[in-house]
Amino acid sequence: MASLRKVLVANRGEIALRVIRTCRERGIPTVALYSEADRNALHVRFADEAVWIGPAPPRESYLRIDRILEAARRTGADSVHPGYGFLAQNAEFAESCEKAGLVFIGPPPPAMRAMGDKVSSRRTMVAAKVPVVPGTVDPVATPEEAARVAQGIGYPVALKAVGGGGGKGIRRVAKPADMASAFRTASGEAAAAFGDGRLYLERYLDRPRHIEVQVLADAHGNCVSLGERECTIQRRHQKLIEETPSPGIDERARAAIEEAGVRAARAVGYRNAGTVEFLWQDGSFYFLEMNTRLQVEHPVTEAVSGLDLVAEQLRIAAGEPLGYGSVPRRGHSIEVRVNAEDPEAGFAPSTGVVRNLRLPAGPFVRSDSALYRGLEVTLHYDPILAKVIVWAPTRGEAIARMERALEELHVGGVRTGAPLALRVLRDPAYRRGEFDTHFLDRFAPAADPAREEIVALLAAAYARGERERAALAEGREGEAISPWVLLGREERRRGRPR
Repeated sequence: MASLRKVLVANRGEIALRVIRTCRERGIPTVALYSEADRNALHVRFADEAVWIGPAPPRESYLRIDRILEAARRTGADSVHPGYGFLAQNAEFAESCEKAGLVFIGPPPPAMRAMGDKVSSRRTMVAAKVPVVPGTVDPVATPEEAARVAQGIGYPVALKAVGGGGGKGIRRVAKPADMASAFRTASGEAAAAFGDGRLYLERYLDRPRHIEVQVLADAHGNCVSLGERECTIQRRHQKLIEETPSPGIDERARAAIEEAGVRAARAVGYRNAGTVEFLWQDGSFYFLEMNTRLQVEHPVTEAVSGLDLVAEQLRIAAGEPLGYGSVPRRGHSIEVRVNAEDPEAGFAPSTGVVRNLRLPAGPFVRSDSALYRGLEVTLHYDPILAKVIVWAPTRGEAIARMERALEELHVGGVRTGAPLALRVLRDPAYRRGEFDTHFLDRFAPAADPAREEIVALLAAAYARGERERAALAEGREGEAISPWVLLGREERRRGRPR
């Protein structure tokens, strides 16, 4: 590991802290980045050095490639770990790091591009004989074209963003009359989230399970699977509870889906840690996408394999071979994401100041978080506040342990989804392993589309207001604008009447 002298962590929150801790154990100095909102954050305090990179809005700080590279130059960092989110799957960022002489602790840019574009990745998987959901291998340009294709596939269908992720830019279309409005909404959301409004279309699976395969690949031609994860308990395509092994597939299916995951990674010349995601229904699995980074739910794989995946990332980036062809797995692990949101209000974001805090502990209980008393939770960043991970010899024991851990958890001042997770864990169908991706619909009230739109518009207006204030503070042109004026601007920008 001597070839990595100093790692700059191009992220924030619990994942930045996670990477910093592994580097500390291995004697590698670290550099943290922080925005104005994160001056007192734990990842800033725990790193060996820290560099301020701008105001709170991500576009003015954590998404500024130029400022990140300058921070690396100033501190003498020779490598960059992107964490997850922000620029973690940005091929331009990876290329910029390499051009600056920095080791990017992630996959090669061509692999990121091949898998980052959903249409390109579907073509690649078809060529590699990895099963894909029936649909298009090219973007659909208009609602009319999408409707013609859908007639051939059969309704319902799903419109999906070409460059998407995190559940953004996805709409289910049940009948031809719904296509035009769904197309406009999905395309607009995709353009706002990813700067790319292109969509493709595929058959909508009505009751799938979401199963993913963790792979590691080195620069010496070795690629291994570390097993599958069950990520089916989710809302609006965003995961809430993850576990391994999956209670929904047998050993024969497990071997097949792991082999397909390795084949997918090899098809794009993958290197480092990555996750190949599949949908499973009626005894068949279909390629969904590949996340070319470390996943939020990686701790459950660590728990059953005994590996530190960040340490493996560092070894691979340093040019070391994996040194193993397979990894034994033992027991059962579950992770619950603790998000700042209110499930009783359609998962509306929850903001505020953390006034009191109690994280769970005890045998085989792990809490990954960057929480502290006094932390201000805003709309600027991802809602994940913490992850609670447990391990036990059996699934039943793991569920009981997670129940106990969540009962201990307390985050005062901000609403979280932990009470909902407890209800799920206690549900008989969940305990039997009988669920699909619509499982949460019975627990939480359906989101009000009008409320969702208002929340999205207010969040966008708030972010734009912060940019206006930053411009004023820096002496650039701008004006003080009321949030309601900004809200009206956002509506007009999205093509909505006032």
